[in-house]
Amino acid sequence: MAESPAGKATFRVPARTGRAWADWPVQAGLAAPAVPPAQIGQLAVVAEPLDPELLTGPVEVTGITQVTHDVKTFELRAGWMSAVDFAPGQYVTMRFPELGCERCYSISSAPFGTNIFTITVKRVPGGVVSTYLHDSVRVGDRVHVDGPYGLFSTSFHPAARHLFLSAGSGITPIMSMVRSLLARQGGFGTDIVFVHSASTPADIIFRAELEQLAEVAGVSVTILCSRDAGTETWTGRRGRIDAAALAEVVPDAAERETFVCGPGPYMDAVRPLLAEAGVLQARTHEESFVFATSPADRLAGAEARARAAGAGAGACGATGVSHAIEFAVSGRVVDCDESTTVLDSALDAGLSVPSSCSEGACGTCKSVLVSGEVEMKHAGGIRPKEIAAGKFLPCCSTPLTDLVVER
Repeated sequence: MAESPAGKATFRVPARTGRAWADWPVQAGLAAPAVPPAQIGQLAVVAEPLDPELLTGPVEVTGITQVTHDVKTFELRAGWMSAVDFAPGQYVTMRFPELGCERCYSISSAPFGTNIFTITVKRVPGGVVSTYLHDSVRVGDRVHVDGPYGLFSTSFHPAARHLFLSAGSGITPIMSMVRSLLARQGGFGTDIVFVHSASTPADIIFRAELEQLAEVAGVSVTILCSRDAGTETWTGRRGRIDAAALAEVVPDAAERETFVCGPGPYMDAVRPLLAEAGVLQARTHEESFVFATSPADRLAGAEARARAAGAGAGACGATGVSHAIEFAVSGRVVDCDESTTVLDSALDAGLSVPSSCSEGACGTCKSVLVSGEVEMKHAGGIRPKEIAAGKFLPCCSTPLTDLVVER
């Protein structure tokens, strides 16, 4: 896998006719194969030429495996690529135009140099997309993916010793990393501690594989269950993860690179435990797709800023250097200061812009910068080749000059 994206470091994204991006390693001379119109669920869409280097387009569902009573693994094939290049722990953004929404799902397989990868999805009660995937998607269907994205990976944070903590479906990116580490040199020199929490034995995702991993030299696996299942009494460690359990199963936690993924309450509980165990924040890495700001919340925030700004304060309602942003499709032009994101300026102007995370992670708001420069602080939701092509993430970009945005 290539070096880590620039991530949350600040850098400039010039217009497509700008400077400084000739140094990006963009492979030339590859013709994108033509593909027939893709069928995404029941919605027919016109396929565009696909870039053989980018995992962006309709992938075919080639297999579906029931993992637990409410979890399925979907095997996906990107037919236009010879191999899907991703770092273990990364995710894809899946778009469902027929549902009018998108979701981020971690890749659960390891990068083995093929054009097939897997996602593992838990059915969420009332969840539009997870219910659709579980009930409606069949082998042979196509779904649209965009990625890979994210900085939550052992590839970006290499270490000799690892601690993995997961709960529920948070195990999926962790399993991708563990599988990748074990495949590296046949697992020689592996030093992994893996602690997974589940509600009941029936809810343990990848249970058989976890039991096999526990027999591998250099790998310690601990599974905690909060309660028994209807058909099984849990004989392993019981309860939720706490300081005592962590100290017992991984007394050298402070010496390990740590990766944590799970529901919000689980993440909130684990952070102080790791701090108490002496794990430095710089060596703790988290993944969560529970985005704090929804589009509706962002629109509400825009209205609040407009009210606070008062008459004559401009679209952004802030002092300082202001730049004009032209949204080419709508023809709207708004003023925006250098501390306000392009997405916020669009929402302030009443424009509808697709967005999800507001953190530069999911890639939903990705747009083309026709002219001008922005300062972008992203969290892995855009790739170097896309930046080189003049794309940027409005949700985490502030203007440095006047802009023209292709939207």
